[in-house]
Amino acid sequence: MFAYIIRRALYAIPILIGVNLITFFLFFVVNTPDDMARMHLGMKRVTPEAIEKWKAERGYDRPLLYNRDAEGVAQLTETIFFDKSVRLFAFDFGASDSGRDIGEDISQRMWPSLAIALPVFLIGLLVYISFAMLLAFFRGTYLDISGVVLCVVLMSISGLFYIIAGQYVVSKLFHLVPVSGYEPGWLAWRFVLLPVAIGVFAGIGSSSRWYRTIFLEEINRDYVRTARAKGLPELRLLFGHVLKNAMVPILTGVVVVLPTLFMGNLILESFFGIPGLGSYTIEAIQNQDFAIVRAMVFLGSVLYILGLLLTDISYTMVDPRIRLT
Repeated sequence: MFAYIIRRALYAIPILIGVNLITFFLFFVVNTPDDMARMHLGMKRVTPEAIEKWKAERGYDRPLLYNRDAEGVAQLTETIFFDKSVRLFAFDFGASDSGRDIGEDISQRMWPSLAIALPVFLIGLLVYISFAMLLAFFRGTYLDISGVVLCVVLMSISGLFYIIAGQYVVSKLFHLVPVSGYEPGWLAWRFVLLPVAIGVFAGIGSSSRWYRTIFLEEINRDYVRTARAKGLPELRLLFGHVLKNAMVPILTGVVVVLPTLFMGNLILESFFGIPGLGSYTIEAIQNQDFAIVRAMVFLGSVLYILGLLLTDISYTMVDPRIRLT
């Protein structure tokens, strides 16, 4: 098992290098530092002096890949590529274009993001799987048909509608929780309760319908029919066999959600004024802060690869028959 984990972790290195190179190419080759300066300054007539000053203040005045004016190792280290891309592998995110420490901002903003994403993930997973198993248990009945219709209706409605409707009904009409904002500490639950409820409710349609399809596919397999023919109760069959064997595709879908636990929910955090990583990324895009965007892209890729690694490990724990290759 340990050798398998090490091997899978080593596979992630070339992927991260590729993501880093692509990000660097998009930010500094397609979109040159001069272009960044013009967009950031936002002037119709930007003088060359203003561009050079902006680049010097943010470390964009160095050569991209190779510094001919330096000597020795400095020819590679005193470059934009080393300063803005290579240091990301050590999680040295540097300073934003506005001068703030990106690493410190991430360490502060990740907790509000987790306060929303973690309950949405855990409660949502419990609700979606339970509802899907209920529909699978009563498959072919009016309850199953009504549940599928409800899922399709919920899927057809934009998530923005749930946010706006929830803010109006819960906050404006009944004044149960604040409309937006965030307060750290124990009182944070008042600000995250509504976003969590909306996040869970908005995912019922698509997630429950997907889990129901997985359960129905397992129910129609030969081992289920054999166990049913031997007189195994339906509930025991559903929880003891179908759910266990359905965990592999379920874990595959869960890995997509794992990066959002740290990266935050862009829409929820923006509408509810939560100072998390999602709103942090949106603000960086709006302010054209390229350093923050690069850092968040790299961090997102690291988390996604970590999720893939955890999923592969979970496969072997759920079903030891899966071959470690």
